[in-house]
Amino acid sequence: MDTITDQQAQGITRVEELAYELKVSQAMSTNVKTVTPDMQMNDVLELLRNEHISGAPVIENGELTGVVSIEDLIRSMCICDTSAPIRDFMSRKLIFVHSYDPLVKAIEEFTRTKVGRLPVVNEEGKLVGIITKGDVTRGVLIALQKDVQVEEIRRYRASHLFEDIISDRTTLVLRYQIKANDFIHGGTASSNIKRALVRLGANQQLARRCGIAIYESEMNLIIHTLYGGTIRVEIEPNHIIIEASDEGPGIIDIAKAMQPGFTTAPEEVRELGFGAGMGLNNIMRCVDHLNLESSPGRGTKLEMKIFLTPNESLRQPNSQE
Repeated sequence: MDTITDQQAQGITRVEELAYELKVSQAMSTNVKTVTPDMQMNDVLELLRNEHISGAPVIENGELTGVVSIEDLIRSMCICDTSAPIRDFMSRKLIFVHSYDPLVKAIEEFTRTKVGRLPVVNEEGKLVGIITKGDVTRGVLIALQKDVQVEEIRRYRASHLFEDIISDRTTLVLRYQIKANDFIHGGTASSNIKRALVRLGANQQLARRCGIAIYESEMNLIIHTLYGGTIRVEIEPNHIIIEASDEGPGIIDIAKAMQPGFTTAPEEVRELGFGAGMGLNNIMRCVDHLNLESSPGRGTKLEMKIFLTPNESLRQPNSQE
């Protein structure tokens, strides 16, 4: 299997993530209808018709020995031999998955074999369930629904934070360590902070403004520092303060650094699509106040402030603060 690239990883959806996170046991059906090899194909016909299923595992002496499907039933009907024993038509080539396998394993088997159902066995090889393509879809949809419910609970709790805590001044502080040259995780801090703001009740416009400012600050730490730095965000009901700081190498000419297109990023970084020299200008478009302090060899401190309008305030409408 080819190694997934960073670009491909960015396109992975939550559904695809769930295919790896969920186990087969979380999607399979445990109410398994089974047959024995000595039963007739007529019995298979009745079972499939009554249970509205398309196949069944074949069990002999407590062991899984095969699978009989609607395709096998059709073969027996074509030669007018539905009174024949199941063993004459069942598939003895066992294709199964384990209950502890990730759900993606079942998906891969469905794709590879084109079968419509897979027996599920436990660590001892005993039949414990059966999984179909419909079970996979249903399992993922249930997990997605749980995701939504959990997110709603998180948003509710977070949005009431400033209302539920009684103090003269309440400040939520978020702090993230950013590593130099860590392009793989570039943007993670800004995404996490943006998500936190939305959960606290920020509207999309405010969340985007903060997200852009923090992303540009984060990338500056990744590109221009030797050892990375810190992103610190103070969130209060009426304003947000963002601070990005590091301990070197510092900026020689701050005025020049503020000019659009000016960059000290090395060529290899620019080839990756970063370091175009627009970071500080993008930040200025998103914040209400910006202060940049830096000394060569002693580090840089960038402070940004966003003042919230009454409509953007993170306090609850009924708050008396």
